[in-house]
Amino acid sequence: MTRAVDLQAVLSASACEAILSAGIARAQVLGVKINIAVVDGGGNLSGFLRMPGSFLSSIEMAIDKAYTATSFGMSTRGFSELLETTPRAVRDGMLRRPRLSEVPGGLPILIDDQPAGAVGVSGASDEQDEDIATAALAALKGLIA
Repeated sequence: MTRAVDLQAVLSASACEAILSAGIARAQVLGVKINIAVVDGGGNLSGFLRMPGSFLSSIEMAIDKAYTATSFGMSTRGFSELLETTPRAVRDGMLRRPRLSEVPGGLPILIDDQPAGAVGVSGASDEQDEDIATAALAALKGLIA
């Protein structure tokens, strides 16, 4: 009997480096100092960069944003919007869980429409964090054809 096996897309080290570098480059254009994290599909840290002078508290926030985005397969902004429609007890319970964040700046990474992890950015405004995360993910387009 043959069994179908679900395969998960995996980020290479060079893809992770490209994401981090593109995020830092975009932050420099915007004139902000950020922390940027990449996690794999299991929420494990794959890469991280901290710009000198960025907020120390943003280190964990960037990692948590990436973890949340890969956990739910949606942006952290989308996760926040989802929580707005859930019963209060569920919302409160979710937000008491370690590593979950509804702060914008986390985006899932998809390779050939398969989840492969996420990127999280923290240290600037919500809009700038999302902008940087989007620019970081755009770096994958050149690596995946």
